Amino acid sequence: MGKVKPQGKMTLKQLYPATGRTVVVVESATKAKVIQGYLGDMFEVLPSYGHVRDLAARSGSVRPDDDFSMVWEVPSAAWTHLKSIKVALTGAENLILASDPDREGEAIAWHIIEMLQQQDALREDINVARVVFHEITETSIKSALQAPREIDENLVHAYLARRALDYLIGFNISPLLWRKLPGCQSAGRVQSAALALLCDREMEIDEFKQHEIELNQKEPGSSVNAPDFSAHLTHFDSKKLNQFSIDSYTKAKEIEQQINSQNFQVVSSKKNRMRKNPPTPYITSTLQQDAANKLHFSAAYTMKLAQKLYEGVQLSDGKAAGLITYMRTDGLHISDEACKDVRSLVIQRYGQNFASESPRKFFKKVKNAQEAHEAIRPTDVRRLPSLFRGMLDEDSLKLYTLIWCRTVACQMEPATIEQIQLDIGNAGESIVFRSSCSRVEFLGYQAVFEEVEAQAVKYKENEGNSRNEGFGLLNSLKRGDPLYVGKVELKEHHTQPPARFSEASLVKKLEELGIGRPSTYASTLKVLQDRNYVTVKSRVLHPEFRGRMVSAFLGHHFSEVTDYSFTADMETELDNVSAGLTEWKGLLRDYWTRFSAYCDRTSTVHIHQVEKMMEKKFGDFLFASLPDQSRTCPCCMEGNLIFKVSRFGAGYFIGCDQHPKCKYIAKTLYGDDEEEESTPKNSGVEEPKVLGLSPGSNEKVLLKNGPYGSYVQLGEDRKGNSPKRASVSHIKDVGSITLEDALELMRYPVTLGNHPEDGQPVIIKVARVGFAVRHRRTIASVPKVYKNKKPSEITLEDALELLSSSNVRRSGRPKSKPKVEEEVMLEAV
Repeated sequence: MGKVKPQGKMTLKQLYPATGRTVVVVESATKAKVIQGYLGDMFEVLPSYGHVRDLAARSGSVRPDDDFSMVWEVPSAAWTHLKSIKVALTGAENLILASDPDREGEAIAWHIIEMLQQQDALREDINVARVVFHEITETSIKSALQAPREIDENLVHAYLARRALDYLIGFNISPLLWRKLPGCQSAGRVQSAALALLCDREMEIDEFKQHEIELNQKEPGSSVNAPDFSAHLTHFDSKKLNQFSIDSYTKAKEIEQQINSQNFQVVSSKKNRMRKNPPTPYITSTLQQDAANKLHFSAAYTMKLAQKLYEGVQLSDGKAAGLITYMRTDGLHISDEACKDVRSLVIQRYGQNFASESPRKFFKKVKNAQEAHEAIRPTDVRRLPSLFRGMLDEDSLKLYTLIWCRTVACQMEPATIEQIQLDIGNAGESIVFRSSCSRVEFLGYQAVFEEVEAQAVKYKENEGNSRNEGFGLLNSLKRGDPLYVGKVELKEHHTQPPARFSEASLVKKLEELGIGRPSTYASTLKVLQDRNYVTVKSRVLHPEFRGRMVSAFLGHHFSEVTDYSFTADMETELDNVSAGLTEWKGLLRDYWTRFSAYCDRTSTVHIHQVEKMMEKKFGDFLFASLPDQSRTCPCCMEGNLIFKVSRFGAGYFIGCDQHPKCKYIAKTLYGDDEEEESTPKNSGVEEPKVLGLSPGSNEKVLLKNGPYGSYVQLGEDRKGNSPKRASVSHIKDVGSITLEDALELMRYPVTLGNHPEDGQPVIIKVARVGFAVRHRRTIASVPKVYKNKKPSEITLEDALELLSSSNVRRSGRPKSKPKVEEEVMLEAV
């Protein structure tokens, strides 16, 4: 690992207009093409295609004992990109590193310099500079080239610290998980905290106790022909009602009778105005949340579309330009020039009274905000969404419209909402109803969401006409006006458990807790889904049992890794490294001392201890389907059913603790690393069915269910005894199998005779989908209908005929012929 500052000559002079041939390196080919069009022939813009090197994906790539030195490797494709940069530098005067304006971008610039130095591609007379483009527009690009800087070594150190931390966690926890919970992988530092949030919420749902509530909704009216309106009961018997006050149908009916016997009138009417402030401009997290809630986009898909809008698209005039500013940001501020343009547009389109009196400034209030970049906004607010219809694909247009509307709205006046609240009571006011309604008095910022430009993302925000009518009705009533009850509705409700997280709500929670960074949210969610820890159903995140086990294991043995405050505090420490307040290797040293102690302790934990811990935590879930909640083994009647990890690493199951004496399996949680896409063959607890007794031995003939399907078995499982079994998975209606069917199946395999050519036996046996005949390595299926014969009636001649047909296959691998024989065969050919 070399020094952060390059050996080449750093320059801070203006690089535009160019005085000599200049090489500019950006991250993507699309961005390179757009920028090349702005800068002209004196510049050569090349893409690095992201990182040109990364930590070697093997154990030992971060070495705590060697002052946290790191082993880097260059992917084969990256050598091609580096070679292109090296060739372009021949005869060049300047090298400008213009990767993205975040820690990752700073690290890419540093990696490129490191690799070029190792290849002696940086001459001493080459000027090296770092610039950042917050938006891909001609003005912004040229302005950035006039303000170059050096590589920020603090940002690089923060990147190195984060990279080392994530590597040390992954490469030390993963082997422990593989040994203690086969089939599971590590979820990383940020992913573990996110998974813990999902699993903790799932535990809350499991423990939720439902309450029944009887709520009374009434509809008083002023006269028989007058319109009616709804109101809800707030006081009864001069007592204010709360959520659980009416908890039975009997009580609700008693209240209904008293209400119907009373006369009512308006007892009070209150009106007030409230100002609803415009939303803040988008940052990464809020863009992902809104795109999920309004457009049903995943976080990863949102970032993919935003990247395309940022890098640039071809416009109608033939030129290319970036449509939005950099999309990985947690800063809310907008440049003065952009604010001025937005306010000018608002005045032009909506009028002077819709524009804010002065430019609005916003500041981030969530934990660990860096605020390094501008908020996400259009690069030119006068590029209306309607201009891109037919030019952008449908989803890209929707996302651009969302960003455009939010940016315009943030510089507009608040909406004014007029509210009215009507209290209706009986003579003594012991029974009180309340009805309320609101209407928009001044649209303010909401005007932008009502116009045609918002068509791509327009939804039913409110029912304006019905609200105005309801408001007018309530407003016409005065204190003392008589009312009657038109209808009393008794509605039964149940308290609801806390809702599971959606992608949007999880991102919001991670942001509130300060876990992760704008660039990590989408990848965090993707990792959890790729590792089958979480599935998405109807846009809701459901933690799988595998994910819950991983979270429970990490929470029990690595409590610091999954602790929300620790992960957030680590982000703060990394920010301090970025600011130059914390020395990065000191941070790593302090963390590694604590983390390695966790690893050492966990490595001594026996797998049976892990099984017991899982059984204690998830016992209600694991054993809920057992008949009569009994954990006595129904097969041997001696052992108890326990949670076990498969010794072959194929999954987890509920089995008898008398194994191998009793091999009963009650429930298989995971089979061959496949998720339960269809109903598993052995997902529930089924006791072996006794079909009868074998006439020859008087042993039980059992129909059983195993991990690979149903089968019949002669005799009980006993130590030292391997009972005869036969698969019945080829029979559709397993429940119809009789004792005779089972005995017939267990006759096989049967030798029909010897083959006339070599004297080897010809056998008929039960196959996966029926019956088959076999001679040495040649196998032929017996058709369901073959000469109108049952399998037991198949003769040797029938078998030879089947084996000579074209519908045969060969099992195993042929022995390789001697080399000399191969040479003879080749000469003959």
